[in-house]
Amino acid sequence: MQHYTEKLQKYVEQYRNEENAIPMAKYMKNHFSFLGIRTPERNMLLRTFIKDYGVPSLDIIEEIWNLEEREYQYIALALMEKHVKKADENAMDFYEKLIISKSWWDTVDMIATRIVGVHLERYPHLIETYTAKWIKSDNMWLNRTAILFQLKFKRNTDVNRLFSYINIHAHSKEFFIQKAIGWALREYAKTDALQVVQFVANNKLAPLSKREALKHVTP
Repeated sequence: MQHYTEKLQKYVEQYRNEENAIPMAKYMKNHFSFLGIRTPERNMLLRTFIKDYGVPSLDIIEEIWNLEEREYQYIALALMEKHVKKADENAMDFYEKLIISKSWWDTVDMIATRIVGVHLERYPHLIETYTAKWIKSDNMWLNRTAILFQLKFKRNTDVNRLFSYINIHAHSKEFFIQKAIGWALREYAKTDALQVVQFVANNKLAPLSKREALKHVTP
C-alpha cells in the first residue's frame, strides 16, 4: 500500500462511528460496509488531509477506491474530481473501470455526471467511441452512464443522441434504467420543456420514466 493511502486510512479510521455505520449500510441495501462518517464530516476531514498531503495521482486514487468501506469510494471520487479538468483523454478507460467496480447508483451517478460528463465535454471526439459502446453493453451501470453523462450539458446536449439512447432502453424493466431515463429527460426539460413533452408523448416509456420526466413540467 502506498504511503499516501496508509496515512489517509489511518487518519480517517479515527472517526469511525459504528452507530452511524449501521443505518448508512442499510440505506445502501447492505451492499457495502461503512465507517459511519457522514458526508459533511467526511468532506471536512478530506479538506484538512489535502492541505497536509495534497492531491494524489490516479494510481493512488485507485488504491483508495479499492479499500473496503464505502466512504473510501466517495473520497476517491472527490479526489478524482480535482484531476478531471486536466486529465489526459486516456483517462476514460480508468473511469470505465470504476463504473463497473463496486457499482451502485451513489458512485455511478457521480462518475457519470461530474467526471465522465466533464471529461467528454473536453474531449467530445470520445463520445461516440465510449458511450455508443456503453449504451449497448450488458452492464446496466454502463447503460445508465451513457444515458446520464449529458445531464449538465444544458443547451450543449446532443438531443438526438439522448433520445436515441433512451429509446434503446425504453422498455427496460430495470428500475435504475427507468429512473435514469426519467431523470435525464427531466433535467433536459429545464432547457427545452416542449421537446421533452413531445418526446414523451410520441414514445412509449415506462410509467416511472414518464412520471419522472414530466415531474416539473407545467401542464
